[in-house]
Amino acid sequence: MATRRELLLAATGGCLIGRVWASDGAGTVAQVEALAALPGKKPLIRRSFRPPNFETPLADLAAPLTDNGAFFVRYHLTVIPRIDPDSWRLQVSGASARRALTLSLAELRSGFEQVEVVAVNQCAGNRRGLFTPRVPGVQWGGGAMGNARWRGVRLREVLQRAGVAADALEVVFGGADAPVLPATPAFVKSLPVERALDESTLVAFEMNGRPLPHWNGAPARLVVPGWVGTYWMKHLASIRIEPRAFDGFWMKTAYRVPTGAFPGARFTSQETAETTPVTELLVNSLIVSPGSGARLSRGAHAELAGKAWDGGAGIEGVEVSVDGGQRWRDATLQRDLGRFAWREFRFVLDTSRAGRLDVAVRARSRNGAKQPDKLTPNPSGYHDNIVQAVSLEIA
Repeated sequence: MATRRELLLAATGGCLIGRVWASDGAGTVAQVEALAALPGKKPLIRRSFRPPNFETPLADLAAPLTDNGAFFVRYHLTVIPRIDPDSWRLQVSGASARRALTLSLAELRSGFEQVEVVAVNQCAGNRRGLFTPRVPGVQWGGGAMGNARWRGVRLREVLQRAGVAADALEVVFGGADAPVLPATPAFVKSLPVERALDESTLVAFEMNGRPLPHWNGAPARLVVPGWVGTYWMKHLASIRIEPRAFDGFWMKTAYRVPTGAFPGARFTSQETAETTPVTELLVNSLIVSPGSGARLSRGAHAELAGKAWDGGAGIEGVEVSVDGGQRWRDATLQRDLGRFAWREFRFVLDTSRAGRLDVAVRARSRNGAKQPDKLTPNPSGYHDNIVQAVSLEIA
């Protein structure tokens, strides 16, 4: 009996939820994925409903810039207010701030130079659902990421207007989302003061030429190019410049990996002998098409297409193997959108002979980093950047 798929739809809480089921013909039915359309979004892969965590389908990652309506949604808390842009205010203060500031969106737009950066926003747990053995947390596939053009003002100019004292160590950020229960810790993150003062770190209010969508942080959010998405604070409400390391749950307990397990920038004020916060994105790649299991026509033109990215050094090259990793050839890199953006690549596949193709892709950065062959184990399933592979059939 042929495999069948049934789309079941139900209207729940303003969301259109669909579950895709597959049958093996013997009465066994398994859930393949769940689709949901949040207000203002295209149908995305639902990983959790409360809090809302929705993944971008692979097909929507094909474009150079990820459409706002398809961009992934990631929250830790369930109370997510819709904020009036006209009444929104950003509070800037702290023990290491020389003066307190209150800025409206209009003052942010008009009082500082506006700049743009194209950058990948990727959840630290992207591909966690592919970890073996399984680890706890949202079971993301490969779509907890996207590439967008962000527009805003440099965070350092906002901090400099408040005045950064010489003893400043970290900058602490709070958002407007909140927990249901008072005992649940508020989502508050910090950055080393030097990273907060980096020229690429923005307070952004536009995404791909339009105001930030509600589900991606409106009316303003933090953009930290090259660092994992946990630092990209949505619905930004407060900024504090502090002389001490912030000791909240989302820094001291969550989003940590074994010290020394991964390369990348260190967060020394938060580091211990055992663990350290996740920081920079690792060099990585994604095969967008064809998908694994695709059947290609013998003798027909076929191309492998995908993306490669890293923490900001920039992509130097992408290699492709069609024989299970025995031999590697260079793919053709497409237009460079900036060192924090992903780089598209293409590779023409040889379809002259029928049979199976085991295709693997690995990227390398300009700093010499390459994708590894083996996963680095860690309890929370962060930084899955192993070589990507698909199996194709030429028939």
